Amino acid sequence: MLKPITTLRLRAATSLLAAAFVCTTVGTAEAADPPAAAASASAAATNPQFKVRPADDAWRAALPRDADAATRAYLARLPSETVARANAYFEGGYWLQLWNFLLGLAIAGVLLAGRNSARLRDFAQRIGRKAFFRDAIYGAIYAVAVFVLSLPLTIYQGYVREHAYGMATQTFGPWFAEQLIALAVNVLLLAFAVGVLYALFRRAGARWWVWGSGFGVVLLVLSLLVGPVWIDPLFNTYKPIADGDVKQAVLAMAHADGVPADNVYEFDASRQTTRVSANVAGIFGTASVRLNDNLMRKPLAEIRAVTGHELGHYVMNHIDKFVVEFAVVIVIGFAFSRWAMDRLLARHGASWGLSGVADAASFPLLMAVLSVYLFIATPVLNTMTRTQEIEADRFGLNLAREPHGFAEAVLDLTEYRKPDPGRWEEIIFYDHPSARFRIHDAMRWREAMGTKP
Repeated sequence: MLKPITTLRLRAATSLLAAAFVCTTVGTAEAADPPAAAASASAAATNPQFKVRPADDAWRAALPRDADAATRAYLARLPSETVARANAYFEGGYWLQLWNFLLGLAIAGVLLAGRNSARLRDFAQRIGRKAFFRDAIYGAIYAVAVFVLSLPLTIYQGYVREHAYGMATQTFGPWFAEQLIALAVNVLLLAFAVGVLYALFRRAGARWWVWGSGFGVVLLVLSLLVGPVWIDPLFNTYKPIADGDVKQAVLAMAHADGVPADNVYEFDASRQTTRVSANVAGIFGTASVRLNDNLMRKPLAEIRAVTGHELGHYVMNHIDKFVVEFAVVIVIGFAFSRWAMDRLLARHGASWGLSGVADAASFPLLMAVLSVYLFIATPVLNTMTRTQEIEADRFGLNLAREPHGFAEAVLDLTEYRKPDPGRWEEIIFYDHPSARFRIHDAMRWREAMGTKP
């Protein structure tokens, strides 16, 4: 149940490259509501707009062994109003992807038009004097400018819309305070990244895109190392969970597959959202199993199913594989940027007040070009992530042996994800498999393994 990094964390972690930080939290999960009538009531109390018809052990025992029939039975527990709400929310996200993309291009246009970006560079020059500090100051100003210009859409997407669908738990004050924290982090990151990037560009000359690619990969690795340790705790409190069934079950699964974790942590996501999540964070031989407090309220079978999936990401080296795969994406993105930047600067550079690609004032143009590339590559990026999700799903089923717990968890994802998309819709827009696909996988495992019920 890997999830791309949230909008808030993306803005906190995004520095130089949209490419380097599009999907840096490998192993973040969203899980589900408890089975049985009491559990559904609990989920409804958290988000009264979201409902799933209850089920009990007798219902599960009566499920057909055939995976197709069992999948239909699970999906039939979603009331029509729940499906309609999930479809509306998720399909609205398609439009938000477009509006965010167009807004990014518009912001680049505003900064480049009338030599605004060049004026910001000149202002930074008067303060910073030396080239590195000038460019770092420019990067910090750019981060603030983007924050201000995109704030209306940010408020709608991250606050108004989430409250309208009943998934947000913060009032505006605490929510906006976290946006300001994210801005502060982003200012620091972008100042550092732009300062280093343009120092590399000046040194590299015509091979700037090669050096930029390498720096992008370095940033990607650093984000995976630094994010869980330094950035995540700015938004949530992490603490070891008490000894008990959950800790024992999670560590038993981790140790069975050689995951070097000696503790399980809980974080207070409920103060922000109704969603359930978990992740196994770590790289280069480190690991930390982290469950949010919404998930901790769920039955052990679901916690095991979700954690088994997350452990799968770690055991199958999905973080390392992701770095390699996304390194290729970054290199292609910079190669595309070289082609586009050469042409755009030759045609418009003088009117925008830009002296060349090594001029930090051209940063909005670089971001616009990379955004176009990433927007076009969306189906490829989603397929990369979705493929790892399928692998982790199947690993988790074999490890936790909880097909019903997993199916219950997937049902709850329909709080914010369309459960049964068309084939091409899933290929283009889904970074996770659909609910139908995942439940069918669980029921096929149940059929093949002959588990009871």
